[in-house]
Amino acid sequence: MKKSHAIFVTLLVVFALAAIAQDKPPLKLIATTPLPKLVGDLEFFAPDIKGNRLFMCAENSGTVEVFDLRTGKWLRSIPGFAAPHDIVYLPESNNLIVSDGNDDFGWAYLLSGTTYKVIDKIKLPNDVDEAVFDPKQKYFYIESGPAQPDGGKTHLINIIDTKTFKLLGNISLPGKSSSAMVVDRAAEKLYVNNAGTGDVLVVDLRTRKVIATWPVPGVKGLNGIGLDEANHRFFTASRTPAKFWVFNTDTGKVVTSLPCTSFNDHMIFDEPHKRIYITGTETATVIEQRDADHYTVRAEVPTGYRAKTSILVPEVNRLFVALSV
Repeated sequence: MKKSHAIFVTLLVVFALAAIAQDKPPLKLIATTPLPKLVGDLEFFAPDIKGNRLFMCAENSGTVEVFDLRTGKWLRSIPGFAAPHDIVYLPESNNLIVSDGNDDFGWAYLLSGTTYKVIDKIKLPNDVDEAVFDPKQKYFYIESGPAQPDGGKTHLINIIDTKTFKLLGNISLPGKSSSAMVVDRAAEKLYVNNAGTGDVLVVDLRTRKVIATWPVPGVKGLNGIGLDEANHRFFTASRTPAKFWVFNTDTGKVVTSLPCTSFNDHMIFDEPHKRIYITGTETATVIEQRDADHYTVRAEVPTGYRAKTSILVPEVNRLFVALSV
């Protein structure tokens, strides 16, 4: 095979959200921040609104990167990690929690948002990966492998109380891993894209048990995830085929589906604008929600090679997209 001579640069790409108007593009590129010192996958984000900071996990570089929230300008690196995946900023304490792990270990670190030094840490099972924050209960749910190796039969969602930084327990799920999670605060449920089974799992957060399994017909590679709590609609995206799917959370049935960016990675529901952003390599698909059951692909916005994770920060009207190399 011929070796490619193309040069790709790790980037943070910043878009501004346009007003709702059919004659205007929904996203406008306003900045790109080259990150030449970083290599490999860029993972998840967390904003600090008051402090005007944006944090991003750089998995293969073993750092958490800090940016200016309004301009996207790089500010500094926080070293000392092995493979950081996900992060939450806690404004009440000005602290950060970072999930860090690979095949051989797993940790959750509590960091000072002032000094960036480690305050405390919790040992977790191996294979720590993505996480999701529940702003109602103030819990941070972190995915990992099982407590003991079982040949990929199960994996865990570890529950950390962010108020006390204590491990409260875990939720056991079937299959080797999950790819994304979203919390339904009103229903007290957790929706999980299960990479091990190819289904969507519904977890009762009160009992910490799986209460339903929703098959996604004929797909592989569930990735992005979103939720419209008000209309009881759950969103997910598959890579094969490249589709956006809408489920009714009351029935667990598919309402509709639409094509989307092919190598999709992340999804965000923008409730005020009634839009869904699905970020992926080369483009971000912008879908307009006309009502709970009807959706239209509004635009395919150019992003870049290996555009993956993203975050919408409505307080500053910005969508940030990480381009990994």
